[in-house]
Parts: sequence; C-alpha cells; structure tokens
Amino acid sequence: MTHPQNPLTARNFPSAEEEAAKQARIERYAGPESAYRLAFTDTQFLLREELRPVRMQLELLKPELVQQELGITSTIVMFGSARIKPPEEAAALLAAAQAADDAQALKRAETALAMSHYYEEARRFAAIATERSKAHDTPLYVVTGGGPGIMEAGNRGAFDVGGKSIGLNIVLPHEQAPNPYITPELCFQFHYFALRKMHFLMRSIALVCFPGGFGTLDELFETVTLVQTGKSRKRPILLFGRAFWEKLINFQHLVDTGMISAHDMDLFRYVETAEEAWAALSEYYGFDLPATETGAFAEDM
Repeated sequence: MTHPQNPLTARNFPSAEEEAAKQARIERYAGPESAYRLAFTDTQFLLREELRPVRMQLELLKPELVQQELGITSTIVMFGSARIKPPEEAAALLAAAQAADDAQALKRAETALAMSHYYEEARRFAAIATERSKAHDTPLYVVTGGGPGIMEAGNRGAFDVGGKSIGLNIVLPHEQAPNPYITPELCFQFHYFALRKMHFLMRSIALVCFPGGFGTLDELFETVTLVQTGKSRKRPILLFGRAFWEKLINFQHLVDTGMISAHDMDLFRYVETAEEAWAALSEYYGFDLPATETGAFAEDM
C-alpha cells in the first residue's frame, strides 16, 4: 500500500504546460528580439521556414489526438460546393432579381434556386446518417470542409438531430469562416491542403460527393485514385446528381480511350436522394440488417 501523497504513478518531470506557466519574466530578456523564451512557446521560432516539417507534424497530430480522445473512429465525408445556397436564401435572391427586372441576375438566381435542392439533400442525408447510427457500436460522424454551402448543410443536418460533426477548415486568401453548425471541439483549422485531405480520409467509411468546383473535384479524384491504386481500402463513393456529373465528366470516354478500365466505373455510384444514399451505405455495411445477422453470432447463420 502506498502513501496517498506519494503515488507510484506520479510524474517524474513537470509537464510542458507546467514549465511554460511558471517561466519567470526577466525584463532584460523579455523583448521581441530575445531568444530566451522556451522553444515550444516561441511562436516566432515555430514559424521559421526551417520548421515547416514540425508544423506539418503538428497539423497531423492535433486533429488525430482530439478525435482519439473523443472516441471518434468512423466518419462519413461530405464534399461539395461552398457556393450552393440554402433554399430559402436562393428563393430570396430570385425574388430580388425579379423585382429588379435584371435578366442576368434573374438567370443566376434561377440556377441558384435549382441547385439549392442539393443543400437540402445534403442536410437530410447528414441528419439520417447521424440519427440512424447513434445506437451503433461505432457511431458515424459527418465530416465536411467546415465552410458554407454543402459543407454547412452537412454540419447542419447533424446539428438538427443533436449529433456531433466535424469541420476541417482551411486557411484561404479570402478567409473562410467556419459555419455555425460544427461541434466546437471538432472544428479544426488547416494550413496545408495535403494534411487536410489526409484527415478527410483517415477515418472515413464513405465519401458522399455533391456538385462542386475545383476543390470538390480535387478531393473526389484524390479519393478515387487512392482507392483505384490500392493505397486506400475500398469504400462507397456516392455522387449526388447523375445529370450533373455525367455532363461534367465523360467517364465513359475514359473507358473507351483506354485511360481507365471498365471496372473502374464500379469505384463510384450515382444517387439522387438522401434516402437512396443511406440505403447504399446500409447495403454495403449491413446497417439495417437484424441484429442476429450483424452481431456476434452472424457467422453461425
């Protein structure tokens, strides 16, 4: 039996936090030109060009450790345009364009309203995935890029049903503020696109991709390439809106010209609604099967 004031598991050395907190201020060496500060508290030092590998490691570690501590192991990644507006906002733009009698503004507003249904489908899908997986042994957490548009819709859907969701924001020249529906302790900010994309995929069990621009295409094709080349395990890749994707990318042309194999077309599938997307995941993973078919005795059947 050990004395309560002398536990066997006590720290032998102070933590970095304790060392930083008790660091004495010495006026002669407190100026900005001084090198006296502890290296891990010296922002100017950490931002040196030579410290880039260290900063990249920190950007990999921080979201990883936070998610480990919160028990997050499985995620659904939702990609899509930041420019797709909520239906109510798109309707307001259309009304304003009609009142102004501006033909160009009217055309843009009509397009925005037509595209806004993807916002609603993204929001409904995130709500379905969050709600229906709450009781799973491994709950599913929605992950988005943390910004507006489809990203907001994904976080908002999880928020609607009282679930947590993750936002992986990126520092951009035109500042992207996180949307207000991300769970605060799961709202991260990245400097490096590469590390952000790695975190999108590290825990993902599926990718659900809505219409988008260059960023969405970059994220989609990186995922498809990793799966195609065997660098990443196969997982469902769902493209919302067949008409959009087939007009944007002629995948069949890639097959016809030998640029990809015919079986590469099986790497993804098209869906149109939130329910269809969830059904595809349920079919792949057996989410909605009776407990006896997915539980401990499944192999006996």
